[in-house]
Amino acid sequence: MKNILLVALAIVAFSEIKAQVVFGRNTGSTNSGVSINYSSPKEYEIADIEVRGVQYLDNNALISLSGLRVGDKIKVPGDEITTAIKKLWNQGIIGNVSIYASKVEGDKIWLVIELTERPRLTKYVIEGVNKTKQGEIEDKIGLIRGKVLTDVVIKNTELAVQKYMESKGYLNAEIDVFQQSDTILRNSAYLKIVIDQGQKVKIRNIKFDGNDEFTSAKLRSKLKSTGMVPKFSLPTEIIRVGTKLIWPPNMINFIKGSKKVSKEEVREYLATHVNLNFFKSAKYVKEDYESDKDLLIGFYNSKGYRDAEIISDTIYDISNKYMNINMTVDEGTKYYFRDISWSGNYIYTDEQLQRILGIEEGDVYDLDLVNKKLNFNPNGADISSLYMDDGYLFFSITPVEIGVAQDSIDLELRIYEGAQATIDKVVISGNDKTNDHVILRELRTRPGDKFSRAELIRTQRELSQLGYFDPEQVNPVPIPDPVNETVDIEWQLVERSNDQIELSGGWGGAFGFVGTFGVSFNNFSVKNITKLDKWRGLPVGDGQSLSLRFQANGRNFQSYSFSFVEPWLGGRNPNSFGLSYSKSIQRSINRLTNETFGWLKVTGVSASLGRRVKWPDDFFLVSTGISYQRYDLFQFRSRALGFTTGDANSFTFNTTISRNSVSQPMYPRNGSSISLSASFTPPFSLWRDLDYENATPEQQYKWLEYHKWNFDSKYYLTLGGKVVLAARAHFGYIGSYTSKADVGPFERFQLGGDGLTGQNFLLGTDVIGLRGYPNNSITPVDRANNIEGGTLFNKYVMEIRYPISLAQSATIYALTFVEGGNNWDRFAEFNPYNIKKSAGVGLRIFMPAFGLMGIDWGYGFDRVPGSFENSGPQFHFSIGQQIR
Repeated sequence: MKNILLVALAIVAFSEIKAQVVFGRNTGSTNSGVSINYSSPKEYEIADIEVRGVQYLDNNALISLSGLRVGDKIKVPGDEITTAIKKLWNQGIIGNVSIYASKVEGDKIWLVIELTERPRLTKYVIEGVNKTKQGEIEDKIGLIRGKVLTDVVIKNTELAVQKYMESKGYLNAEIDVFQQSDTILRNSAYLKIVIDQGQKVKIRNIKFDGNDEFTSAKLRSKLKSTGMVPKFSLPTEIIRVGTKLIWPPNMINFIKGSKKVSKEEVREYLATHVNLNFFKSAKYVKEDYESDKDLLIGFYNSKGYRDAEIISDTIYDISNKYMNINMTVDEGTKYYFRDISWSGNYIYTDEQLQRILGIEEGDVYDLDLVNKKLNFNPNGADISSLYMDDGYLFFSITPVEIGVAQDSIDLELRIYEGAQATIDKVVISGNDKTNDHVILRELRTRPGDKFSRAELIRTQRELSQLGYFDPEQVNPVPIPDPVNETVDIEWQLVERSNDQIELSGGWGGAFGFVGTFGVSFNNFSVKNITKLDKWRGLPVGDGQSLSLRFQANGRNFQSYSFSFVEPWLGGRNPNSFGLSYSKSIQRSINRLTNETFGWLKVTGVSASLGRRVKWPDDFFLVSTGISYQRYDLFQFRSRALGFTTGDANSFTFNTTISRNSVSQPMYPRNGSSISLSASFTPPFSLWRDLDYENATPEQQYKWLEYHKWNFDSKYYLTLGGKVVLAARAHFGYIGSYTSKADVGPFERFQLGGDGLTGQNFLLGTDVIGLRGYPNNSITPVDRANNIEGGTLFNKYVMEIRYPISLAQSATIYALTFVEGGNNWDRFAEFNPYNIKKSAGVGLRIFMPAFGLMGIDWGYGFDRVPGSFENSGPQFHFSIGQQIR
C-alpha cells in the first residue's frame, strides 16, 4: 500500500507539469524505436541534443536552460531528464515538452527535446466599456504585441482590469479574459477582454460609534476620498421628510423645538435619523479608504488624542448599488504638552531652539506638529533648516516621550549636531547643449563652500529660471561622506530647447491680414559663430539671447526689431548687457489710387546694463539704460496725436529696481516679483528758446519732455496640491516737469483687451490688457489738445491656476480670473476704487518651440467710455509672457 501511495503521489505531482518523458513503455519500445530497459537504468553519455518544434525561441538557449550538456553522463531512466523538463516548463514560455532518445549506440545516447511554444499576442480587444475607459485600461494592463501568452500574463491582465474597475467604483464588475487563436499567423493568439461593469457601488452612509468629542459629520469631513459632502447647504433648500416638505428654519424647530442649533447639528440629525439621501455618495476604493482611515487617526492625533484608534470597521452592501460603513473608534485621553527639554545641543541654546519650536506648556499634544517644526515647516522656520543652513548636514533630532502623567506628556528633543560638512565635488549631468560655465556661474554650492540647504534650494530655483532645463526635473543629489565630513553634490538636469519661432497671422482691423515671423534664440553663443564645429544647428550654449522679428501687411504696416542680451558681461559677474533696435511704419493709403497720403514712422534704439545686488537681499536687480525714439509724422490722422505732420524725439534715461523670487518662469508655485521702473527725459523746457504757450504742437513736441513710472507686482501661493493663486497689481503714471511743457501724445496708456502691442499697431503707446473689454476701449481723450491715451492707470488681477500638463514638451494650465482696472487722463481724476471689473476663464500653453500662447473668455461687468451697455462677453488671444 505504501508503494502504491508513493507512485500515485508521484503521478499526481508530475501531472502538474504539461510535459512527458518518452523512453518507451515497460515493453521496452519507444516512439523512435529505441529500446530502453526501465527495470535496469543504465548510464549513457549524451552524444547530441536536438531541439524540435521551435519557431521563435533559440535552440541553444533552450538547451542551456534544460541543464543538459553534450558529454554529460546521465542515467536513463533517471532524474536528470525529469529535472530538465521541469526547468524548461518553469520558464513559462513552453506549452508542452517531451524528451526522448532518437538513437542509442553503446553507451552513447542522442536526445531530442520536442516542445510546443506558447502562442504570441497579436492583438487584444476590450468589450463592455466606453472608449475612454478602454484607453485607460490599455495603459494599465501594458500588453505588448508579440508577447508570449502565459497563464501569468492572462491572470495579471485580469487582475489589472479588476483593480482599475474597482478604482472607478465598480466593485461587482466581472472580468473574463479569453484566449482566441489567430487564424492568420501561425502560433499566435489574441485576447478578448470582456467586462460586465455592473452598477457603480457608492457609499450611502458612514456611521461612527465611540466618538464623544467630535460629531460624525466632523469625522466624515476628514475622510478625503470616502467622506460624503452635503448636496446642498442650509438654509436655502427645501427638505423632504417622509411626505412633508419642510423649510430648514422649520426643520430646526422640528429637531430642537425653539432652541437655536447649528447647521452641522441639523446635517448630523438628517444623516442619522431621517431616511433621505442628504449627502452626495462617494465611490468606494479600498486604497483610498485605507488612506482615509490614516487621515482620521491623524486628525485625532492633531487634537491631542495620541492613543486614538479605529477598533473595528464593517463594510456591508445594502443593495447592488450602495454600501454602508460602520466604524467604531476609541478616542482615548486628550493630552497636553508639559515639560519640553533639549539635549545634545551645543551650537544653539535651549532658548533659541525653543523660540523656533514655538510650542509651550499646556498646548494640545500634536506630535505631527512637533516633527514639522523640527524637520520641515513650509510655513516658517524649523530646527533642521537652522542647522543645515549652517553646514550641519549630518544633523539629526529625535523627539522622545520621557514621561506621561495623567493627561500631560514630557518631551525630550535629542539632538545629534555632528560636524559641519564641506562641499568636495560638484558634478553636472544632462547638459547636452548648455556649456558647463553657464551652469557653474549660477551655482551657490561650490567646492570648498560650507554646505547650506537654503543655498541648495536657491540654486535649484536659479537653474529653473534659466529656461534651458525642464524646471520639474532640476534635481540636486547630495552624496554625504561622514568619514571625511564632506559632501558631493550632483546636479541632474534635463535639457530642453527654449528657442522659439513665431509664425502667425492675424486680422488687424482696418489693416486686414497681418503676418508675423519671429525667432528667438535664448541660449545663443556669439563667440562660437565662427567655430562651425561647435554649432548644434546654431551656435548655442553660452546663455545669450538673440531675437529677430518682422511683421507686415503689405504697405499698410511694417515692423522690424532686433535685440541681444548678454546676462554675464565679461563672464565673471552677473552684469547683464542689452542692446535693441526697432523700426516701424504705419501708412495711410488711398484704396482707390493705392497712393500713400500719410504715415507714422517710429525708430528706436536702446542699450542697458543690469546688475544683481545683495542688499536688501540677493533677489534684487538694478538695471539702467538709455534709449532714443524718433516719431516721424506726415499727414497722419489715423489717431489723435495733437498734430499730423512733424517729428518728435524722445531721449530717456531708464532705471529699474526689481526683486524676483518666483520659483520658476512657466508655472510658478510660490514667490513674488516686484518691479519699479522710471524713465526720465531731459527737462528741455529749461533751455529751449520756445514760447510754449503760443507754440504749435509740432514745435512743442519736437523734443518730448516727461517722466514715466511703472510699478508691477506679482505674487504666487500654492493653495493645495498643484492649485496656485496668482495675484497681480499694476500702476502707471506719466507726468511733466512743469505746467508749461505738457506730457505730449506719446508713451501714454491704452487699456483693454488682449494687451498685445504688436497686434494692435498702436505705435508710441503703452498697451495694457484688461480681459472682458474690447481692445484699447478704456482710453480717455484730452479734448483740449486732441490727444488719445491716459496718463495714469491701475489694474488688479487674481487668478486660480491648475496645471493640466507640466511635461517637458508642453506646459498647459487652466485658469479662472477676476480683474479690474481703469485709465485716467489727469491725476486729479484718479480714483483707485473706480475700476472696470471682469471675470472669466482661460487656458495657457507653453511649447518650447513656439513660446507661451493663451486664450481667455472674459465677461466685462461695466460700461466702456462712449457705450450705454455693459461690455459683456469677450474672447482674447495672447502670445508671449505679458508684463501687464
